[in-house]
Formats: sequence, structure tokens, C-alpha cells
Amino acid sequence: MSNFDSDSPSENEWDDRGELAWNEFDWEQYLREQDEMIHRYIGFYEQLEGRADRLDQVAHRMGWDEDSWSTDNDYEPPTMGLADLTGETSGNPSEGEAEPYTLHKNPVFIATKGIFLTLIRAWERTADRQDKVDQPLALALHSVMHRAEQQAMFAISALDFGDYAMAISLLKRAMRELNACFSLLNRTEAPSRALADYNQFATSRLFDLREIWLRIMNECREELERPTDEDDD
Repeated sequence: MSNFDSDSPSENEWDDRGELAWNEFDWEQYLREQDEMIHRYIGFYEQLEGRADRLDQVAHRMGWDEDSWSTDNDYEPPTMGLADLTGETSGNPSEGEAEPYTLHKNPVFIATKGIFLTLIRAWERTADRQDKVDQPLALALHSVMHRAEQQAMFAISALDFGDYAMAISLLKRAMRELNACFSLLNRTEAPSRALADYNQFATSRLFDLREIWLRIMNECREELERPTDEDDD
């Protein structure tokens, strides 16, 4: 396992925060703004339903260029919040003060959370009654999706710290849980109408999550293979 990179975005952003001292209200407002970013992502994502290039088009509309998806340590995450969506000024402690970088601003975090939110909400509506979905299946799929999201969140945290090998390992675990989702959704030969509809709804979203994670894993491997300063010496 590689050591955490001392030049990673998280550490640098917190070191440079200066006199930033937010109270609970400031942090709650900040977190609400980041929640809005997830819902903004979902809005674009669902508008582009059925497009083969949906992930790239949504990223473009979110203002993320190619570097925003990169594991490069010079990456600076987008800072668009509620002020950008409503035209209102931010309630930060001091006007013009730069917001800190947290995991919530990471585009991979936003995309992953957004897609999972659509999957889980739809499943809760689908599997709320025994006559629509067998309850053991309802619980099993909900649990598997939760584990997949959890492993992905761990991986994104490792990515933020610059530990690319750990990020790859955690994303592999998340991918195994995605495969379990596919298996559960397709194990019934004669599914109910509700389950068949959800399967159709969820399949493209599960493949989108897989695509996002595969891209990140590929970039992590490229980063790990890049010669270091010590290798150059």
C-alpha cells in the first residue's frame, strides 16, 4: 500500500484554510449546498435518460471538465453551490471567504451518491408490499446496494487522500456488490410486473456506476505506473 501523498487535495485545502472557523450553522448550510449539488446532478442525469453519452453530458452540464474526473493531485474541485443555482449570496462567515474542500465536492462522490439515491428511492417505492416483491428479496437488494455505496464512499475517500492502490481495491469490492445486485434482480424467472419494471429502470444506472468506477480505477492504475521523482533519479 502506498503512503498518502502529502500533496493530495484534501490535505492542502485544509492547510490553506487560514482563519476559517465555521460554527454549526455555517457547516449545516454548507452541507445543504452540497446536497443541492447532488439533486442538480440527478436532474441533469434524468433529463438525459437513454443517451449513450449521458455520463459525459451530465458532467459537462455540471461544469466538470476532464480534469475534474482526474486523480491528478493538482485537481481543484468545482465550487458551485446554492449561490450559483439561485443567484443568492452565500452565508459564509466572512464575505469572499473561500469554502474549504471536502469530500462532498468531489465529482465522483456527487455522481455516485446521486445515482444511488435514484436507485434506492425507486426500490423503496417498488418493494413496499409483499404482493409486489418478496420481502426477503426486498431486504437483500437494499442491503447489497447499501454495501456497494459504502465501499464506493470508502474508495472515494482513499482517492482524495491519494492512496490509489487502496481506492482500486475498494472499488473492486463495490463492483462485486454491483454484480450481486444484477444477480438478485435476475434470479426470478417470472418476476412480478413491479420487479420487471424496476429491473429495467435500474440496469442502466448500475452500468453507469460500473462505468464511472472503471474509469477511476483506470486512472488510478495510470497514476501508480507513472514514474516518481525517485525513479527519475
